[in-house]
Amino acid sequence: MAPGEEFWARFGHDAIVIMPADDPTRAVSYNFGFFDMDEPGFFRNFIRGRMNYLLAVLPARDDLANYQQQGRGVSVQWLNLTPEQAQSLATALDINARPENARYRYDYFTDNCTTRVRDALDRVLGGALKTQLAGRSMGNTYRSESVRLAWPAKWMAIGFDLGLGGYADRPLSRWDEAFIPMRLRDSLREVRLPDGRPLVASESQLLPHRLSMPPDEMPKVQSKAFFLGLMLALAALGLGRRQPRVLAALALPFWLLAGVAGSVMLFIWLGTAHVAGYANENILLLSPLSFLLLPGAWSRLRGRAPSPRFGVYLWLIAGSAALAGFLTFFPFLLQQNLDWVLLLLPVHLALAKALSPAHPSQERR
Repeated sequence: MAPGEEFWARFGHDAIVIMPADDPTRAVSYNFGFFDMDEPGFFRNFIRGRMNYLLAVLPARDDLANYQQQGRGVSVQWLNLTPEQAQSLATALDINARPENARYRYDYFTDNCTTRVRDALDRVLGGALKTQLAGRSMGNTYRSESVRLAWPAKWMAIGFDLGLGGYADRPLSRWDEAFIPMRLRDSLREVRLPDGRPLVASESQLLPHRLSMPPDEMPKVQSKAFFLGLMLALAALGLGRRQPRVLAALALPFWLLAGVAGSVMLFIWLGTAHVAGYANENILLLSPLSFLLLPGAWSRLRGRAPSPRFGVYLWLIAGSAALAGFLTFFPFLLQQNLDWVLLLLPVHLALAKALSPAHPSQERR
């Protein structure tokens, strides 16, 4: 199933269809992508990364009708399984779908509705799927795939890029990148059975796709980030000389937003099970310490001299951003956040220079 417009549908979806040979109208869809928003503690579990998903079984025509209504394209791959393998897969899915077995602890990258399909197929193939995919890589990462697929919703793409730590930047094998339905589809096309036959016997398009599609690769924005950061820094220095109160008025919401973003990143690291957000170096660029700058910014806005500590905090946060830039030179640190460094480091340095009490333009009252 192609990507949808809701945020939980941006990565696309898939399912396993079992069609009885004697009656194709009784085709059944085994869909690992269901969740219950009425479940006790659902939103708390969602925030803390402890969501429960479940395997649902429904008539394939009903499953298709839902995607048709959303305007999402659907294709099917018919697999070259032996009758024994097909029966084994159907039996395993029936057992998995029992109420006592249907729920599982969802993980966005390592245990989701697509990895469950991948693993079910790998088991019935005796491990052949993993054997052929685990040693190969296209260089994709959890970050590149997440940002790429979320790109039509810019707020979501920015959130992924900002909120993911170094864990999300290691190159993925074809096996690992099969957490994306479209990547699994593409990989299945290349899998060969022991006798040399392709695993995929045929493909067909069941429903046309009527929505916009994400880009094929993660967009490159480093040049844009550099020039935007440079322009913002020059503007801050100019305002600091001529209109320090205006600069303080603009810096105040920026520091408030930075403090909130840094606090969220800290919470993800220390208070949730979202492993991909741990040890996020972007916390050096958008720091919770930014809250310390708000009283000084308010004083500047009102034309009053801030506390002497204000200058210390300014250079402390600028130094923190400089450390983030320094860390990008270490090859053993995987996090790819140079675009954020290029955008935010010049801004922090310019604000520290322009609004520090030691700046000559700030001595006039």
